[in-house]
Formats: sequence, structure tokens, C-alpha cells
Amino acid sequence: MALNIPGVVVMMLFYLLVLAIGIWASVKSRREAEKTRGDKTELALLGNRGISLVVGIFTMTATWVGGGFIVGTAEAVYNPSMGLIWAVMPIAATVCFIIGGLFFAEPMRNNKYVTMMDPFQIKYGRAATAALSMASLVSEVMWVTGTLIGLGVTMSVILDLSYTVSIWISAAVAITYTLMGGLYSVAYTDIIQLILIFISLWLCIPFAMMSPAVLDITETAYNRSFQAPWVGSLEPDRVWRWIDNFLLLGLGNLGLQNFHQRTLSASSSSTAKITCFAAAFIVPTLGIPPILIGAVAASTDWNLTSYGSPSPFARGETGLVLPIVLQHLTPSYISIIGIGAVAAAVMSSTDSALLSAASIFTSNIYKSILRTRASEQEIQWVIRASVVVVGLAGTSLTFLDNSVLMIWMLRSDLTYTLMLPQIVCVLFFNFSNAYGAVLGCVTGMLLRILCGEPLLGLPPLIKFPGCTLVNGVYIQHSPIRTICMLSALVAILFFSYVTQVLFRRGVLPEKWDIFDVKSQNSTQGGTKFEVKAAKVPEELKEPTENSDVCEPMLESAC
Repeated sequence: MALNIPGVVVMMLFYLLVLAIGIWASVKSRREAEKTRGDKTELALLGNRGISLVVGIFTMTATWVGGGFIVGTAEAVYNPSMGLIWAVMPIAATVCFIIGGLFFAEPMRNNKYVTMMDPFQIKYGRAATAALSMASLVSEVMWVTGTLIGLGVTMSVILDLSYTVSIWISAAVAITYTLMGGLYSVAYTDIIQLILIFISLWLCIPFAMMSPAVLDITETAYNRSFQAPWVGSLEPDRVWRWIDNFLLLGLGNLGLQNFHQRTLSASSSSTAKITCFAAAFIVPTLGIPPILIGAVAASTDWNLTSYGSPSPFARGETGLVLPIVLQHLTPSYISIIGIGAVAAAVMSSTDSALLSAASIFTSNIYKSILRTRASEQEIQWVIRASVVVVGLAGTSLTFLDNSVLMIWMLRSDLTYTLMLPQIVCVLFFNFSNAYGAVLGCVTGMLLRILCGEPLLGLPPLIKFPGCTLVNGVYIQHSPIRTICMLSALVAILFFSYVTQVLFRRGVLPEKWDIFDVKSQNSTQGGTKFEVKAAKVPEELKEPTENSDVCEPMLESAC
């Protein structure tokens, strides 16, 4: 197959369009910087907390509907061992947004945090927060990796362009416009990207379904044709694994800076909540096209296509099923349009992850620990450097594996078992402290490693009921991720309470209190947020008038 020149031209035009919007947004960002007296760091990372409802809905939705979402959903539906019933990402996103809107958006936005790690820094101090921030940074890097894989496999199949070249070009474009305009560039490019995703994917569906090689998907949904029915099945011994995956992909995203950055940039807490609720209903509708593509692939007689036999599953190309369908079941000009949809989805998620990681490193590690007296200009350069480094790191990891679903699951595993219990405790349990946070993190991480992970080749040392040996690999049928998450949550609360009692009653000497828990205890008479404000180191405070909340929540004039 020769290089698809028309396809390459179309992709270049798309990239130029995205860059043009990014440049326009960067100009808007500079104008805002000239008009406002607010913090320039906050302007770059949160758009001066002035993102409107409409733009907020677009950018929240586009962040989730990435290459991993589209390619991974199609992969799950097509996979004979999974099927539609296991393609839970669209519905899991709805659960994430509803819970986030009900419980997380308002307290985070009202306290004017800059990142999701700010409440940790205020309550637990710098050292504990730095350790937790590293886990959050890793999850953002893996988000970049998963989204770029989705685009790389699609472009390499349809355009016959090198997988490596496809990924590096796309990463370079995303890094460039994120550097230029910060959140403004990310948010406004998300609008055009989401529109392209919606139109492009729905244009491809009729052509794929009407291919002569494809049977009626309503017939193959419950009847075996070329493979197992694409609806899938849920055997009794896999029910707990399904629940585990659903909670992992749903609640795990609440531990992502990506989500909280969208609510923190909203113009008000009510806008942040409405943004979450709107995205909860929009995201599943964008999951329908990849579901249909997966169903089409499962209903295709590949002998009648240019792809030939055996099937993608038999060749070990399940992760490539979406581009394979576009390439071999639709006209060439339609497959190019489909590429545009995947590219738009990848861009909309990659830029968000880049900015999220830069936010955490700059605000919670560099400014708070490494250079507490850094100037505004220095911080701006650190943000830019962080975007580049995270982009390079995430892009480099794409060459380890080409399964979007695997990367997505591993990233969600990290945020679900480690970060979710941490953010729940810091926001909603007043007595939680740094000792509990650290020991809870160790407990969750150690237990998760001992449970094993087939995707990483880790054998289980703890075998829960139902653990079976399949093709030489032990498979846990218990909800091990949820068990680890709940264990971490209990450990945080238990060790927080125990250390609080021990230091308060003098059982342990005060000189051993490296996290200053006794000082925190002395302020427990106030409200939860008053306790947090009392913990802020003097050198981190913003010299503002009538400020209810202090640094590292970088105050603006809004």
C-alpha cells in the first residue's frame, strides 16, 4: 500500500486549522493578561477562572472523548472475549461527571484551588503533597500515551504513514498550541475538535454498515456468526470483575487533575456543576459511533474485504479494529474523514493532559518546594518546559504497547486505587492527616502489587477467592482494584486517627511530629476550610485584601 497523499494533505490542513485556533486563543490570552491584574500563572492554567458555561461544556466533553475513548470502545465491543457489555467507558464517564458535579465541583471551585493537589498541600504540607503529586503526574503522562496510541494506529493503517511519524507529528502540534495559549488555547481548540468528532464519526457509520461484507448487526448481536455475539456476555464468575472495571473507569477519573481543572476554571461553582451534568449526558452519545464500528467489525466476513483472512482478532490486531474498519469497509475519502475524527479526539485529550501535568508540577512542586520565591516570568517558563517534558515522556511511552485499552486501564488503576481515596479523605474527612495519607498510599500500592497484574506480567502473591489459572496466567475474579481502593481509604482514616490520638495525648513526643499534626489538632474547633487556611505556610500566602483562602490557591481579580 502506497502513502495516502490525499489523506496526508487533509490531515495537514486539519493540523493547520487547530494551530490557527491555538494562535488566536493565545492572542486572546495575552489581551486578558493586559486587562487583568490577576496572577499570570492562574491565567495560563485556569483561563483566569473565566471559562463560560458553553465553552466549559465543550472542553469538559472533548477532554474525555479522546483517542483512547474512541479506539478503546470500538476495541472492547469487537473483542470476542468482551463485547458491548464490557465497553463501559461511555456510561462510566456519566457516573464520573454526575458524582463530580454533586460532590466535588462546588468545594473545589469555591476554595479557588489552582490544582487538585492544593487541598493536600494546605492540609498535609509540602513533603506529603510532593509524593502524591508524582502519582498524579504519572497518570497524566499515561493519559497522553493512551490518546496518542489511538491516533498512531489509525494513521498508520489508513494513511500508511509510519506509526512513529504519526505520533510525533501529532504530539508536536498539541504541544505547540498548548505552549502558546495555555487553557485558552486548549478550551477553544476543543470546540472545533468536538464538532469535528461528532460530524466525522457519524458520517462514517452508514458507509461501514452498508458494506457488502457486513451482516445486519442486529442479527449478530445475539447470534454467533463470524465470532461470538458482539453484545457479549456476563458469566457469574466475571460479575465482580465487571463491577470492578466499571467503578475503576467511572470513579477513578475523579482522581485526575484533568477533571478538576475544568471545574476550577469555570466562572462560578454553579457553572462548574452544570458543566459536569451537561457532559454526563453528551459523552455517552459520542460513544455510540465507536460502539457501532465495533459491532460492524464483529459482523464482517473479512474474506470478502481487501483485509482478507484471518480476522483482526486472530492476527492480534484487535486494538487496530477501528482504523481497519474505516480502511477496508468505507470509501477512501470517508476513511480520511474518520481519521480527522480520531485526530480531533486525540488533540482534545492530549492538550488537556499536558496542561494538567504542567499545573501540578509548577504549582505544587516547583513553586511550593523547589523555588518558593520564583518570579512570575520564571513560573511561566516552568509551565512551558513542563508541557514539553510531559509531552515527550508520554509520546515515548507509546512504543511500549499499541493497545489503547491496556494503557487506559492501567492509568485508571493508578488514579482509582491511589488518588481517589486520597482526595475523598482530604475534602470530606476533617481528621485526616499526612501520616494517614502516606501510610494509606503505601497500603494501597503494596496491596495492589501483591494482587498481581497480568497486563504487566506480575503474578499474584495474594489470591482472592475465584482466582484461576488460565493459559498459564492467574486471573483474579474478585474486585481486586476496589478492594485495594477501599483498603487504602480505611488505612488513611485509621492511621490518621491513631496518629492524631497518639500525638494529642502525648504518647508520642512532639519532636517526632514531622507533619505537625498536633498543630492541626489545635485548630479543629473551626470549620474544615478554616483548618486548612491555618495550615498554609506564611511564605506561600498571597498578599491580597479580604482573602478567605490563601496560597497555593493563586488568587485572581475575578
